[in-house]
Amino acid sequence: MQAEHQACIDACYRCAIACEHCAASCFNEEQLDMMRACIKLDVQCSSICRLTAQFLSLESDYIVSICRLCVDICRACAEECGKHQHEHCQQCAQACRECAQACLQMTA
Repeated sequence: MQAEHQACIDACYRCAIACEHCAASCFNEEQLDMMRACIKLDVQCSSICRLTAQFLSLESDYIVSICRLCVDICRACAEECGKHQHEHCQQCAQACRECAQACLQMTA
């Protein structure tokens, strides 16, 4: 496996974990209604990141396609999480931005 694949795999797993932590933490926030979009995107982002890491590990012929989708979802999640001042949201937004950048490099 190429080193660039491993860097992206690592970024995807870091993002997935951050998203899962963020979603779980959002359920503990006082204004849960305001966190619905964040939770929804966290779950979707975690799923696509784990799937992307799997495709990269398999050296799939569909790496570019799935990485493009991962970039889109990570960016959307980063934007949503970035709206909230909770530490878990800010950490998630940063992990999403890093994952999007790693996946974007895979599409070049």
